[in-house]
Amino acid sequence: MNRPNILIFMTDQQRGATVLPEHPAQTPVLDRFRKQAVTFRNAFCPSPHCCPSRATFMTGLYPSEHGVWNNVCVQNALSTGLNKGVRCWSEDLTESGYRMDWNGKWHVSWDEGPDNRGFNVHSISAGARHQRQGVMGWDWSDYQTLAEKNEDLETARHPGEILRPGWGSYTHYGIDENPYGDMAHVQSAIEVIRSRDTGKPWCHYLGPLGPHDPYKVPQRFLDLYDIDSIGLPPNFDDRMEDKPALYRRTRDRFDQLDPAEHREAIRHYYAFCSYEDYLFGLVLDALEESGQADNTVVIYCSDHGDYLGEHGLWCKGLPCFRGAYEVPLMIRWPARLAAPGRTEESFVSLADFAPTLLELAGVKTDRTFSGASLLPFLRDEEVSEWRDAVFTQSNGNELYGIQRSIMTRDWKLVYNGFDYDELYDLQRDPHETRNLATEPQYAEIKRALYQRLWRFASEHGEQGISAYIMTGLAEYGPMEAFRHSV
Repeated sequence: MNRPNILIFMTDQQRGATVLPEHPAQTPVLDRFRKQAVTFRNAFCPSPHCCPSRATFMTGLYPSEHGVWNNVCVQNALSTGLNKGVRCWSEDLTESGYRMDWNGKWHVSWDEGPDNRGFNVHSISAGARHQRQGVMGWDWSDYQTLAEKNEDLETARHPGEILRPGWGSYTHYGIDENPYGDMAHVQSAIEVIRSRDTGKPWCHYLGPLGPHDPYKVPQRFLDLYDIDSIGLPPNFDDRMEDKPALYRRTRDRFDQLDPAEHREAIRHYYAFCSYEDYLFGLVLDALEESGQADNTVVIYCSDHGDYLGEHGLWCKGLPCFRGAYEVPLMIRWPARLAAPGRTEESFVSLADFAPTLLELAGVKTDRTFSGASLLPFLRDEEVSEWRDAVFTQSNGNELYGIQRSIMTRDWKLVYNGFDYDELYDLQRDPHETRNLATEPQYAEIKRALYQRLWRFASEHGEQGISAYIMTGLAEYGPMEAFRHSV
């Protein structure tokens, strides 16, 4: 069997729409790549946060199954790594004879690194403790130092800056000629590609950190965009009065930026996507020059999205809007792709990577995954049975709160354990501006969605099912999983 090589280029915090042809982000490399690949327009992560989503990518499981709920290397981490016994697809590929190479961002576990899961590590960020990854963020000594310098007493706010008394100021965008050191990871990966012994199949993961906030980019990529051509999202003026208070409180911080600054931030984000596109092009060129491109499956994806000014929000967090959950996904397979240039509309998930990669590598396993193989789509086969809904699981990005959601083509229900629920009619309200959860005429729709949400929960090891009077706050509880549909 001629098993293909596998090259994965996984960006950080890139919205799925930014790789589509109608999007204003300038991505000439991806424009060419799209004509040779299958593009999945509806790809989603399970949680709008690096660690749980990357853990899902590596295991094919949801957070309730793999055990990573939040940032694994912060002081108040809920968990610092995968549940005992959880296996990564990289271990299967290693045992089957693949050479495994790693460059860039890990952020799956603080207890283990990619070297513990079969990879040869050439460069790494957000690694494990044994790879000198310390606790992320500030500690008390940092705050004391800033307080002694009166760092947060500045009253004049600079463009793109958000003042935060007692926390230190935050600058949302700017210029950096080598943001996050991504070029070093790319150059290291290119060296590996050029020097690799092609006597055995290989899998190479490359994870740059852009376009993650703050959006600081090389000047020449910012110069690609005229600020006058940058518009605000159609739901930018949604004050979210009918949504959880945490959403509004989050927006309050970003409301320090005036509309012109929001547009400038969007410009910087687009420029960051263009920069990552450029880096991807360098890798593709090296692969082509090595003579290995024809037998290499190339995957372009990301771990989660970004609000990008929608509802006045930025970055990612508990506000359960599509922008934080959608991710790019494009797959090229020169030797076997049945219909290059095709766009697929089906709902797909980061949980689909594990079964897909194992099938690509010809590895059989009796493990059960939450995802399913995408190979039928790559072969352009008729897929008669496929998911018609997307489910999400979040316990919050260090500012914790239980949240679960279900999204179909028509409806989206968000169960917020920390506030009231959300219900959106996606056909009439695709930008999620009107919350219908309290309107009585939608009660049957809401209950039917709750039943599906709880059925998914029962099938995927959900543990947030306490019936205690102070915690069992969902409008309809777990028994709905076992009732007949309303």
